[in-house]
Amino acid sequence: MQSISPKITKLSWGKIEIDGNQEFKDVKLFPSGCREWNWRETGTEHSPGIQYSDVQELLDNGAETVILSRGVWGRLKVQKEIVEELKSNGFTVYVLKTKEVVKLYNELSNTKKVGALIHTTC
Repeated sequence: MQSISPKITKLSWGKIEIDGNQEFKDVKLFPSGCREWNWRETGTEHSPGIQYSDVQELLDNGAETVILSRGVWGRLKVQKEIVEELKSNGFTVYVLKTKEVVKLYNELSNTKKVGALIHTTC
């Protein structure tokens, strides 16, 4: 049986709520779980942006579709090399602003093994 990724129940500036009872500033979501996305763990900054090591945990937890948030205003960068590498390894990848990520993630999480990195500000 396929693991279903947890649902996003609310998004506001600087806060995201998962399954109605967990709140994060930034979050990593993957099939059957989620946790805080702490940028300091991998040295992530708005530029150069998301690191492959940020994405690796999603893959390690079974994600086949990866959604990367660029932030609410699109200020978080995503290097095209990361997207190309994921696609060349057979993953479906989306790079969107946060509100679009939330909508797509919730839609896909019903039927796909989806993972997401979500940044709730800039």
